Amino acid sequence: MSRPTARTPDPTPYQAIPLPATAADLTSARRKLPLVEAIVRDIVGTKKVLAELTAERDTLDSFRRELTWASRSRRYTVTEEAARAESTYATAVGELSELGVALVDADAGAVEFPTKINGQPAAFSWRLGEDEVRFWRPAGDTSRRPIPAEWRAGSARGRNQP
Repeated sequence: MSRPTARTPDPTPYQAIPLPATAADLTSARRKLPLVEAIVRDIVGTKKVLAELTAERDTLDSFRRELTWASRSRRYTVTEEAARAESTYATAVGELSELGVALVDADAGAVEFPTKINGQPAAFSWRLGEDEVRFWRPAGDTSRRPIPAEWRAGSARGRNQP
C-alpha cells in the first residue's frame, strides 16, 4: 500500500498540459526564477491592462454611431493601445518559452519548469507571490505537490534522468 502524497489545495485549477521536451533540474529552475518572476509580473500586469482596454473598446464599439468626436478619437486610441498590449503579452509569453518555461495561468501568474523525475515527465511549479520553487507535479496530474527535502539536498531522485 502506498503512502499518500502531501498536496496543497489550488485556488486556481491547473490544467494537465503537455510538457515540452526540454527539462530543467531544480537548481536551474531556481536560478531562472528572478528573470521568470519579472516576465510573469509583466504578463499579469499586461493581461489586466488588456482586459480593461478590451472592455472599454467593446463599450465604445457598441455606441460607435453615436459617439462624439472625442469619444471616436478615444476609440481609435484604445484600439491601438490594446494592439500594443497584445504584442507585449505575446512577446513576454515567447520569452518564457525561450527559457523553457510554460505559462499555466496568466491571471494567477503560474508557470511550470518541465523536468523529469525518475525518468518520467514532470514539472516544477511556481506561482507569482511564492518566494521560490517549492512544488512539482507529474505530467498528466493537476495537483501541485511539495518538493521533498531530499530533492532540495540534491539526491539522485530529484535530478533529471535522461
